Amino acid sequence: MKREEILRLVKENNVHYIRLQFTDLFGTVKNVEIPVSQLSKALDNKMMFDGSSIEGFVRIEESDMYLYPDLDTFVIFPWSSEKGKIARFICDVYNPDGTPFEGDPRNNLKSVLRDLENHGFSGFNVGPEPEFFLFKLDEKGEPTLDLNDHGGYFDLAPTDLGENCRRDIVLELQELGFDIEASHHEVAPGQHEIDFKYQNALRACDDIQTFKLVVKTIARKHGLHATFMPKPLFGVNGSGMHCNLSLFTGDENAFYDPNGQLELSETARYFLAGILKHAKSFTAITNPTVNSYKRLVPGYEAPSYVAWSARNRSPLIRIPASRGLSTRVEVRSVDPSANPYLAMAALLAAGLDGIKNKEAAPDPIDQNIYAMTTSQLKECGIENLPSTLDQALGYLKEDKVMQAALGNHLFEHFIEAKEIEWNLFRTQVHPWEREQYMNQY
Repeated sequence: MKREEILRLVKENNVHYIRLQFTDLFGTVKNVEIPVSQLSKALDNKMMFDGSSIEGFVRIEESDMYLYPDLDTFVIFPWSSEKGKIARFICDVYNPDGTPFEGDPRNNLKSVLRDLENHGFSGFNVGPEPEFFLFKLDEKGEPTLDLNDHGGYFDLAPTDLGENCRRDIVLELQELGFDIEASHHEVAPGQHEIDFKYQNALRACDDIQTFKLVVKTIARKHGLHATFMPKPLFGVNGSGMHCNLSLFTGDENAFYDPNGQLELSETARYFLAGILKHAKSFTAITNPTVNSYKRLVPGYEAPSYVAWSARNRSPLIRIPASRGLSTRVEVRSVDPSANPYLAMAALLAAGLDGIKNKEAAPDPIDQNIYAMTTSQLKECGIENLPSTLDQALGYLKEDKVMQAALGNHLFEHFIEAKEIEWNLFRTQVHPWEREQYMNQY
């Protein structure tokens, strides 16, 4: 979009406030809200904020940071305040000397994407499938553990009481320009999924962040709390964010070869081999919370084994049936607590490393891995994904490709923050422990 067009739209739509949004280390959307009178200053890249207050950014003596709005991300939110509508830009974070801040996850993804050209590719497309739960709010507006429905996969109202909320979310997303492909109730009670069309990786990550904001906003209007926590309830499926990935050369899908086995190109096989090679290392990035590992267990449709297949959904990677331009690699381990910019940087770097080194993909595993014995798993060379955040961080710290994908600043701050998170968890005494041991010992 052009500056003049933005100024015209702001005036015509009675926009009074502008949100300058950016994403911190943990994937949390932050924003500086300015009155419309400051819009020209923002468009001149002169809006400053205190970076020392943001997790994983800079120390207090280096605090001055600048927000550079990406003009193509300008949208006017469908909802409005009493004094007019609100618009937003997604911004990149810059240093005072005009250089991109290396601790900005969005800037970092841009850097990894530039490496595509060195491998002969023109684009990296991502189709995310984020899932979420809806819980009721109490009289104080705080979330409870009471689900809003007891529906199951593809159920309809009245069993699926979240249908109206989900429909309103879809309508709001469409007003914001999303191309919605499907929305439905997921397997667990109170669990939902809304799928939107693939985009280039940067826009897909921007869309994920906008999607989360819209889902939470509309859910609250329905008296509900939307959470993207990977495993909020014991005994039911957790929430994933399957990521459909494809590389392009010009207008051609580099993963498609009509003459290849399963109609997959050598490039696709190298790419998926790279994903498998680095899977245990990038899991700390794609599944970054203590709670993430309560989802990655057998029996609840989330992958816990490093393998691939074109037929079943138990391995880490599935190859969906569509071919031609729709040929893609679906990575099923990712969950919606991940910072999307870091997750896509890690997945792309893993796949490109496979291409660079012409990694040989193992044979596909077309049987149900959950039903295989330990000896069968060993015979097929199938390894487990990490079972805890601590274990995942150990693999991540040993992987130079993943370190390069995040850059030193993000890598070091991520490891430091997540080790603190793990230590806080492991030193806490949990209700389960008291239930098990108080009377026994």
